[in-house]
Amino acid sequence: MNGWLKKRRVMRRYDLTANMYDMRYAEEQEAKIEAAMKNVKAESLGVVLDVGCGTGVLFDHVAEKSDAVVGVDISKKTLVQAEELVHRRNLANVHLIQADADNMPFSNSVSNHVFAMTVLQNTPDASETLREIRRVGKDDSVLVITGLKKIFTKRRFERILTRAKLKVETMEDGDLKCYVAVCKNSSC
Repeated sequence: MNGWLKKRRVMRRYDLTANMYDMRYAEEQEAKIEAAMKNVKAESLGVVLDVGCGTGVLFDHVAEKSDAVVGVDISKKTLVQAEELVHRRNLANVHLIQADADNMPFSNSVSNHVFAMTVLQNTPDASETLREIRRVGKDDSVLVITGLKKIFTKRRFERILTRAKLKVETMEDGDLKCYVAVCKNSSC
């Protein structure tokens, strides 16, 4: 399947399930976020980019510690759910943009922390997506990437991250349905 067709299929799937996404997946997403946050060492997160932000489950975990949080998602209807959460929680520093994870409308090196949770398995080419994530992250930014176990073996996931020139600092998997990698954006 060509890349754009896969992206359209993913967009439609998330548009159709947006209103029930949190009911189905919030607990699982919270577990991933908790696994990630215990390995993200920062008093202040600076500018956070949440690639594939969905309904905004991450926002409560990062908004208070951040100068700004930018949520990006390809699905308009999940962004509507995220916008409702932003208003309910009065998260004034959270901004939402509908965009493709492979072609984000940002300059190079804009983010201190990039989270891409439940994203790679939904993209046509994980390497291309990681290249774009690296581009928007500053040098030595922290990148939190997850890989669904039913799609990626641990070895394959680690290889994809390494080939993308990410320095894997920690990898959590335990009882999670995915691997949670906390990486550094390295220039070498």
